[in-house]
Amino acid sequence: MRRTLTTRQAAVAVGVALVVAAARALADGGAPPDPVTPVLVGLAIMLGGAKLAGDLAARLGQPPVLGELCVGVLLGNLDLLGVGWLTAIKADAGVDVVARIGIVVLLFEVGLESTVRDMMRVGWVSLAVASIGVVVPFALGWGVGALLLPDHSVYVHAFLGATLTATSVGITARVLRDLGCSTTPTARVILGAAVIDDVQGLLILAVVGGVIGAAATGAGVSWTGIGFVLLKAVLFLVGALALGALVSPRLFGFTARLQGTGVLLTTALVFCFALAAGASFIGLAPIVGAYAAGLILEPVHYRPFADHGERELEELVQPVSALLVPVFFVLMGMRVDLRAFARPEVLGLAGLLIAAAIGGKQACSLAAFGPGLDRLSVGIGMIPRGEVGLIFANIGLGLAVRGERIVDQATYSAVVLMVIVTTLITPPALKWSLARNRPKPSRAPAAAGASATPTVTTAEQSGRR
Repeated sequence: MRRTLTTRQAAVAVGVALVVAAARALADGGAPPDPVTPVLVGLAIMLGGAKLAGDLAARLGQPPVLGELCVGVLLGNLDLLGVGWLTAIKADAGVDVVARIGIVVLLFEVGLESTVRDMMRVGWVSLAVASIGVVVPFALGWGVGALLLPDHSVYVHAFLGATLTATSVGITARVLRDLGCSTTPTARVILGAAVIDDVQGLLILAVVGGVIGAAATGAGVSWTGIGFVLLKAVLFLVGALALGALVSPRLFGFTARLQGTGVLLTTALVFCFALAAGASFIGLAPIVGAYAAGLILEPVHYRPFADHGERELEELVQPVSALLVPVFFVLMGMRVDLRAFARPEVLGLAGLLIAAAIGGKQACSLAAFGPGLDRLSVGIGMIPRGEVGLIFANIGLGLAVRGERIVDQATYSAVVLMVIVTTLITPPALKWSLARNRPKPSRAPAAAGASATPTVTTAEQSGRR
């Protein structure tokens, strides 16, 4: 056993040494034998770090995405310790393309977890909660930008507001599932509202991005123009959902007759990439199309594959997601410059963004009316921003109006800190909030000769599973 363990350790050490040596050689200007070599080296370092950090975060009771983001921050700032050969990775165009494909797959996967029927089934309460949870944070984020960044354009202030709108449904769903509370009325409202405000957040992104794109070309921005962009985004989503519902059953019915392996996964990814490209062609973010593709696809559409013994589509997409998505989060972390936090104005911006992010989602609990609803838990469950906030910030890094970047390095670092803090505080806060209303175990008087045994309520049994 000892010999096997030593061999594994030696293999890992040799592998790490080779990757490090290759990275240093590339950083020193060594010509790679193949243009793909820098991408391979970058992916090896990023994926290895992501899995190690994700495991550590999970052991600490945090979502793995937080570990991936933090290891990215570490790798991207090693130059502060004199290790500068990793700097080239975060500027590599090939790595950036892989990360962009990863985020398209992530939004497709998120869309697969819901259907249009699910969104309509959650009712008006979830819609009201989601709407307030989008409008109030957007206004607060805009106000924070106007207060602390008065020299920046109104487009910067609007984009800051957009980064605060969407809730990370994955983080909240994981906490509720771990606590055994995912079927309660409160959990249904939280999850339904989180899905709806993802859609609303994407619409806001489409509008803000479209207005900024028009301004960048010198075109005037009017309420008519804003209305046109919003109409275009809504028509794309509605049209994609309607057309996709008609096309996808026929598409999957046809491909189910094809021979070979991986046909279901390939068909689904073709569908996802086609809608993502379609969204991009009409001026929307590709993630809007990817999310719509996930919403469209329902198990009934690919039932012919199930008849052949094929696994569920969600299971097939998961390995692709596990490979590509961590690259995006590590790269987002690598783009954070820790030196920016030495500036008091950056810390002040991050602090006010965190306050706006938390306070804005608490406002949405005002709409949580109904039997069995815990309004405080609804507000807390909507706090984490996670992946969507990072996606918005990353898009902002690539936008500019008259030479002014919409999201500069300092603003980006402040947004990432907001994402980290809101992700960290939600699991313990939601656990405390849900537990405070859980019935205490009742104790019946002990009969003579019998031992007193506490009676455990059904809610507690559910919470322990």
